[in-house]
Amino acid sequence: MTSILKEKYDQEIRKAFREKFSLPNAMAVPKITKVVINAGIGKYLKEKEAVDEIVDDLKMICGQKPVLARAKKSISGFKIRQGQEVGVTVTLRGERMWHFLERLIYSAFPRVRDFRGIDQKNFDRQGNLNIPLKEQIVFPEIAAENVKNIFSFQIAVVGTAKDKESGIEFFKMLGFPIKSE
Repeated sequence: MTSILKEKYDQEIRKAFREKFSLPNAMAVPKITKVVINAGIGKYLKEKEAVDEIVDDLKMICGQKPVLARAKKSISGFKIRQGQEVGVTVTLRGERMWHFLERLIYSAFPRVRDFRGIDQKNFDRQGNLNIPLKEQIVFPEIAAENVKNIFSFQIAVVGTAKDKESGIEFFKMLGFPIKSE
C-alpha cells in the first residue's frame, strides 16, 4: 500500500517543482533518499531496562528494529570506553520512510507542545532537514501513561536537493510546516 505523501510527490510536487525552478530534466527534481533517526543513550547506560525501553519505543515509532551504535574511541571526560553502546539509530528507506514522514507531518507535529513550525536553521547547505524532538510521546504509537523515561531524538531527512533554498522549497511543497523568515 503506497503512502498518500508518496502519491502526492509523484503526481503533483514533481511537476510543480520542475515548473517553478524551470528544470530541464525530470530527474533533476529533488527526492528523499532516506530518513535517519538517532537517539543518544549516554545517560541511561547504567540502567538496562531504560535502554530496552528506548529501543522498543523507537521500534514502535519506526516499524523497524534500531541498531545500537558503539563509541569509536574512549573519552575519559564523558566516562565512555571504546566499544560501549552510546546511541541508537534507525535508517528508513522506501515505503517505511514515506509512511514515517506522513505520520511525522500529520500526527506528531500537531502534538508537539508550543510548536510554531520548523526553523530554517535546521537545513544544511545541501538542503537536508534535521529535526530535533524532545519527547517520543508526540507519536500516537506511544502510550504516554506507560512511558517511564522520556528521551529526545533527532530525525535527519536526507534528500537530493542541490542547495538550501531548493531544499526548503521542496520540503514546503511536501507539507512540512516550515517557518518563513
